[in-house]
Amino acid sequence: MHIQTKQEILEVLSMPAPAFWAAVAPAAQKVCRDQFGDTLLVTAMLAYSNICKNQCLYCGMRAGSPIPRYRMSPAEILPLTQRAREAGLGRMFPLSGDDGNYGFDNLLTLVEGLRTQGFSIALGAGELEPDQYRALHSAGVEEYVLKFEMSHPDSFNQLNPSTTFQKRMEAAQLIKEAGMKLASGNIVDWPGQTLDELADDILLMKELDISWAPNIPYLPALHTPLASRGGPGSRLLNNKEIALVRLLLPGIKITAQQPGEDLTKGLADEQGNLDAIACGANLLFCDLLPDAKADAFRPIDRRNVSGLAHCQEVARRSGLTLDLGG
Repeated sequence: MHIQTKQEILEVLSMPAPAFWAAVAPAAQKVCRDQFGDTLLVTAMLAYSNICKNQCLYCGMRAGSPIPRYRMSPAEILPLTQRAREAGLGRMFPLSGDDGNYGFDNLLTLVEGLRTQGFSIALGAGELEPDQYRALHSAGVEEYVLKFEMSHPDSFNQLNPSTTFQKRMEAAQLIKEAGMKLASGNIVDWPGQTLDELADDILLMKELDISWAPNIPYLPALHTPLASRGGPGSRLLNNKEIALVRLLLPGIKITAQQPGEDLTKGLADEQGNLDAIACGANLLFCDLLPDAKADAFRPIDRRNVSGLAHCQEVARRSGLTLDLGG
């Protein structure tokens, strides 16, 4: 199936569900299998801080949100990641809120420790300075995760008042100039988003030549202004986007950790994950965050990423083999 233009994208986004599941989803899944074989990628994830200086209207960790805050030092993190390495996991995704007080030296220490343990590293730590991106790449970060969230500047600036769309796009360019791959994506079907905007989001992923699409549908979070305007976002639209991104960017990673009908299961809903895989998604997470902190890392409510046993069950049900990256 050949998808290239905005009009073709809009036709899929507007397509009735039966037609999508009969034609587009299988085509996207075939592209994924052609690229990656019968495998699902697994990345270990550890959210080392939920402190954030930003006021994004949709995020449950926005500054001032009344949630328990935490910050983990490299000395706390590295024993956890070492156990994951010994279990065969070879990819690591440390992430945080935009925590300007974490200390860049601490971040470098963490990255260097993970590299010494033998991980390939994708990092998400917000917007940084050009020399910091370069230093992180030198320390071992291969991929940097910075979502653009929404592709229309007016929408971005309204929902992300602590930065601007121009700054986000400049940061994306700096990440690539520093030698790292760029992982970036959007929020699907947030309250007020149009199909035209969603189509432009998809085209921006192609324009940015991303390595990983970490997109999920909009899920309301307590104590956020956007939660009063509606939601959650359409899972069907999210699955359509997954398929379209796979067709446009055949060789990238696409997050399969997606919600299902029962939102209390969060992103560890097996059926939600399986539906995403059927549309061409291929990346699951193994959460290393201790239970005492897991509920506090909540950009969305009931995130519930889960662990390796969940990944193994999803692989079994999908008939695929896990690639732990070890």
